[in-house]
Order: sequence, then structure tokens, then C-alpha cells
Amino acid sequence: MNFDLDVPARTAGGLVASAPPTSPAGWGELLTGKNAVYAIALSGGVTLHAVNMYIATTVMPSVILDIGGLDFYAWATTLFVVASILGAALTARLLGSAGPRAAYLVASMLFAGGTLICSLSPAMPVMLIGRSVQGLGGGFLYALAYGLTRLVLPERLWGRAIGLISAMFGIATLIGPAVGGIFAEYGAWRAAFWSLIPVTAAFAAVAYVTLPATSRDRGDRSPVPLPQLVLLTGAVLAVSAGSLSPALVWNLAGLGAGLAMIALIAVAEGRGGVRLLPRGAFDIATAPGALYLTIALLMLGMQPEVFVPYLLRELHGQSPIWAGYLAALMALGWTAASLLSSRWQESHGDRLVVTGPVLVATGLALFAWFMPVRSGGDPAHLMPICLSLLLIGFGIGLAWPSLVTRVYGSVPDSEQGLAAGGVTTVQLFSIAFGTACAGMVANFAGIAEPGAMAGASNAALWLGVIFALAPVLCIVVAVRALRRMPRRADPIV
Repeated sequence: MNFDLDVPARTAGGLVASAPPTSPAGWGELLTGKNAVYAIALSGGVTLHAVNMYIATTVMPSVILDIGGLDFYAWATTLFVVASILGAALTARLLGSAGPRAAYLVASMLFAGGTLICSLSPAMPVMLIGRSVQGLGGGFLYALAYGLTRLVLPERLWGRAIGLISAMFGIATLIGPAVGGIFAEYGAWRAAFWSLIPVTAAFAAVAYVTLPATSRDRGDRSPVPLPQLVLLTGAVLAVSAGSLSPALVWNLAGLGAGLAMIALIAVAEGRGGVRLLPRGAFDIATAPGALYLTIALLMLGMQPEVFVPYLLRELHGQSPIWAGYLAALMALGWTAASLLSSRWQESHGDRLVVTGPVLVATGLALFAWFMPVRSGGDPAHLMPICLSLLLIGFGIGLAWPSLVTRVYGSVPDSEQGLAAGGVTTVQLFSIAFGTACAGMVANFAGIAEPGAMAGASNAALWLGVIFALAPVLCIVVAVRALRRMPRRADPIV
């Protein structure tokens, strides 16, 4: 099957259609002059959000030892993720009403305010408030990077910019745990939070100086889709709450409630009126619907990573720090592929969208084959495990820039803001949903009961097998999405 990429071009209907490429846009064009300033501003916000995620995860055990609140440990992450999803979903409205410069300032102030609350928390309830505010600001920062890419950079550089933005999470995976570990080692968890405040202030200053005050989205003051946001929040909380129980019946109840609320969101979106996502986002027969489903399935395929450090320690004798950094191979693969794939988009973009999930499925198959077998740290056995983790991340990173640019190209100009925010909303929701599902699969497979090596081995097998279904289905959906993309024969001039 032939998947030939054409460079995006605007049609009379406002869609980004495809046309034969002119000349490939190189990294030099993105990283020089005014484009470089924009690239630094956009990727800087994502880096700040991502580094904070890993720092917070690393220091949370120290937080519990100091201020208590073990019963609410998981909710520090759950509420952060829920608030991030809300921020991503509201980004188009913030950008339309405030403009790029003010939107970044609002996002930065929310992030800094939440971080300050976290650093001063005397008890876990206050920490949860801080994490929620921090998550809202972080969600804005993450989604604004995608939204601003299409506003401040020429179309020929969108793929490069998205590749750079995507790569920041892999870099944060290497930096965040190390920084958080240093603060935790010296019992200075509060400093881990407040140290981010001057960095946030510096980033806000850069954004204020470099980003335009207005854009073509400015003046879009459409109402907030409140029913959809309430349902979206409820879906994440239901699935997350259900996953916290060791009882399968509560796991399934939370999953069922979450799916029911997603169905209600689809019904609300189908009625028209105020929208959360672009038209057709819940209809797989349309290009936007198939593309968003492709994003969701790719994210689901990555979620066994939450148990990788534990499995490496339990089954393969790795120390905590080595287990953590071996688990980071998935993010490292994503970063490398994001940077590499942007150079291939002009001639092979459609192929990348399909090849990515093939690599993810291959990685999960290797994971299911080698991870369950106890090795005692034998390097020969660890090598295919490391390869599996790299392939999973590499496959997602390979497809990601081309996939996001095709989301932009599948909707009219009037819905570009919704499309950009929708990428982050779908991504973050799928991660939260997939993490909860991974917990259910692991619990059902016996990771806690009978536990120990037998439970870990069984859980590793089922995590690999079950989650491999997501990228396999993703291949079919991706082909369907590409067939529905608008095309045109005349080249850009």
C-alpha cells in the first residue's frame, strides 16, 4: 500500500490539503533567527511542565514522610493530571480571549502559584490544592505550545517544531528524576518545588518579550463547553478511583463509568453548539475522528511503562536507579524518533504514521516475550528488554509529528484552535485512562496477589499481550485516517 505525503496547503474550504513538497524544511531554518526565539519559547513551557512532573513524582515519598497523607498519595498525581486535561481543553478559549502573550503569562502564573502552594504545604490537603493549580497551569503550557506552533511559524516548519516539542518529554525524563533525587536525598523536597519558581519567571519573561500580543485567534470568545468538561473530569476521576481498589469489581465499575461519560461527551458534541473538540472528532468515518483515535491508541500502547521499574527490580535484579533509567529508554526512544522523523515528513510522512504503531506493537511483543522471564540481571537477557522499550517509544515518536500536522490539516481554519487543544486533551486523557487500565490488568494478573516473582512475571506477560492490541488496532485506524485526508494535485508556489 502506498502512502505518499504531500506538503499541507490551504484549500478554498479552509482545510489544509496536501500537495507535492517543495524543499525540505531543515533544523537550521527552525533554529535560526526569529523562528529560533519562538521555538525556545514554545519548547520551554513544555520542558517546564514535564520536568516538574518527574521532580514531583520523585520527591513525593519524602513529602509523605514529612507531612503525612499516605492515603491521598495517588491523588497528588490524579488531580494534577485531571487539572492538566482541563487546562488543555480550555486552551483554545484562553488563546482566543487573551492572545498568545497574555495566555502564556496566565499559564505561567498559575503554574508558579501552584508550585508555591506545594512548596509551603503544611499538610496533604493543601498539597493537593497546589498540585491541582499547578496541573492547570501546566496543561495550558503544554497545549499552548501546539496551538502557537501553527500561529507563529510557517506551515513548512510545523513538523520540525512539533518534533522538538515532543522531544522535550524525553529530555525531562532524564533531568527530572535526577534533580528530584538530589533534593530528596538531602530531605529538601520543598526546595525542589520552589526552585522551579525563578525558572518559571524567566520563562514567562521570554514568552512576554518574544510572543505576539495578538493573533488570528484573538477575539474568539466562544462559551466554555461546561457539560463536556464536567463529564471529562468525571470520566478521569471515575477510572482513576476505580483503579485504586484491589477489587476487580470496582476496577470494572470505574472503567465502565468512565466509558459511559465519554459516550455522553460524544452525544453532547454531536448536538452541535459549544464544542470541546473539532467536528467529527468522535466519528471514525471522518479524518479528525480517525486521527484522534490513532493518538489515543498510541498513548494506550505506552502505558505498561508505569510498571517497568518494578518489573525490572523484581524479575531482573536491577537497583532502583538503574530500573528507573532503563525505564526511561521508552522516553529516550520517543525523543530520538521525534527529532529524526521531522526530516522525513516531506517525503514519507504518511508512511511514518503507519510505521510508528507497527514498531510499538513489535516492542510490546518483545516485552511480553522477554520481560516475564527472570534473568537475574543477565545482560544478554536485558538487551531485548531494552530494545522493546526503545521500540515502543521510537514508534510513537516516529509517528507523532506527522500525526499532529495531519490533525491540523483535517479541520477548517475556524477549528484550528480546537484541533490543537484537542491533541493534548486526547493525549493526556488517554494516558490517564491507560494508566488506570494497566493497573487493572496488573492486579488481575496477580502482581499483588500472589505477588513476588510469580505475580510480577504473570503481570508482565499480560501487560505486554493486552496492550499490544492497541497499536495493532492503531495500524488499521491510521490507514483509515490517511485515506480520508484532503488532497490536491497542484503544488505550493
